[in-house]
Amino acid sequence: MIINVSQPLTIILLVALAVLLVFLGKEVKKPQIPVVMLFVFLALVLMHSIQLNIVDVNSIEYNVILKCIPIDLIFVVIYFFAYLWLDQIQAEALNKKNLDNSLDWFWKKV
Repeated sequence: MIINVSQPLTIILLVALAVLLVFLGKEVKKPQIPVVMLFVFLALVLMHSIQLNIVDVNSIEYNVILKCIPIDLIFVVIYFFAYLWLDQIQAEALNKKNLDNSLDWFWKKV
């Protein structure tokens, strides 16, 4: 069974879910909320990579999986940056200093 995340409606729903989870994490100041979805998409990348090696190269499933892997990776990057951003917000709310402020140049531009 292939979890197809390359359909336009699925992508719209996943983007809406990402926005809602980031907003929820920002409101409660918990960066762990997007991390759950980060691990879900990492598991999807792993699952799609394994399925890519199993299916036949000439099958339709092969092309579907080839479309799904980049989308999975895009969502991994989105949730990773959301985690970093929410971690910065939580650190500022608790008056803590982050161990590594290497992304300060990025947050100043956002």
